[in-house]
Amino acid sequence: MRASTLVLAFGAILFAFPVPGTFIAGALVLVAGGTARWYGA
Repeated sequence: MRASTLVLAFGAILFAFPVPGTFIAGALVLVAGGTARWYGA
């Protein structure tokens, strides 16, 4: 399993977690994971 897949999964969990602040953090982690996948990490 690629590291970017783990980052995307973690970001999706954070994004869906109903605690204030995790929505933004999850979105940023998803962007980072998507960028890592785009550049082949």
